[in-house]
Amino acid sequence: MSRKTLYLANPYGFSTQQREGPLRELIAALEALGAEVWEPFARNNDVDRSQAEWAWRVGQADLADVRSADGFFGVVNGCPPDEGVMVELGLAIAWGKPIFLFRDDFRRCTDSGIYPLNLMLFTGLPANDWKDHWYGSVAELADSTKALARWLALR
Repeated sequence: MSRKTLYLANPYGFSTQQREGPLRELIAALEALGAEVWEPFARNNDVDRSQAEWAWRVGQADLADVRSADGFFGVVNGCPPDEGVMVELGLAIAWGKPIFLFRDDFRRCTDSGIYPLNLMLFTGLPANDWKDHWYGSVAELADSTKALARWLALR
């Protein structure tokens, strides 16, 4: 039985320290739940940066992975969150992917009294149960009552 694929949109790959710490911890937690994690820095960044179109090729590979993955998991830290993650989230919303968001950043970046970020980031989540798809810590990912664990359990 194959595992569900989960595209992990994140800005952690830009920093060696974050790749070795938060990113590694997040991947391990998602894999422990049974997901096949598609992390774009590991999958699509092995390119020759001396080639003129290297950035376009990376972007196209990431786009293809968002489209092909079964679900989308986005790290939305920052005020505002990383623009690449936001583009990938928009694609996942447009393609109707199951979406799960992670933010362990305590700052609020919103005009809404409901959502901690721009309301558009939540358009791919259920209206009333959006917090079921929202994670504030790596430990919370293992909560079997929340959406990610339930979705991964469905085969």
